Amino acid sequence: MAPPVLTSVVPNTGPAAGTNPVTLNGSQFTGAIAVTFGSAAALSYTVNTPSTITATVPPGTGTVNVTVRTPGGLSNAITYSYAPTPTLSAIAPNQGPTSGGTSVVLTGTGLTGTTAVTFGSTPATSYTVNSATQITAVTPAGTGAVAVTATTVGGTSGPVFFYYLNAPSLLSVSPAQGPATGGTSVVLTGTGLTGTTAVTFGSTPATSYTVN
Repeated sequence: MAPPVLTSVVPNTGPAAGTNPVTLNGSQFTGAIAVTFGSAAALSYTVNTPSTITATVPPGTGTVNVTVRTPGGLSNAITYSYAPTPTLSAIAPNQGPTSGGTSVVLTGTGLTGTTAVTFGSTPATSYTVNSATQITAVTPAGTGAVAVTATTVGGTSGPVFFYYLNAPSLLSVSPAQGPATGGTSVVLTGTGLTGTTAVTFGSTPATSYTVN
């Protein structure tokens, strides 16, 4: 009896926690007595046909060799990689308008191969994985404080938080007139004025301002 032959493991990457199913393709699988991922046995496996086995991946780290053993012997090895669980540690800036469209930088680890970035339950308008530690994303529309997460084959990160701010509105300016030379002290009344970054008169910035 010839030993089994492995040609592929699909998918060939998964979370470090394991428990995900994979399909082993090859030949001579009949009567398989062991499926191993590195030194760990598969949590379970089923020989579907002489050329396919469905196996449940055990927990692990790094890249390991997958083998099948039958009464005919031990197969060749095919590599399988455990992806680390992604983490997020920071988002900058961490606030923007409810209309969305803010470009933010997410910092963390294990971000290679990110398949989703979400703001609350809403996907990012777009995102680019710059490196294993950085993603640039564009916020969707939203309200309030939302948890931002990144998802890879290794799982979903813990959250960092983004705060949606309502656009400011002005209701009145008092006094409403003054000399052309400027220098008039006025009180602007409205809503959403916390964190004001500019006050302009026409296209000219105010000489100074204080957010009361």
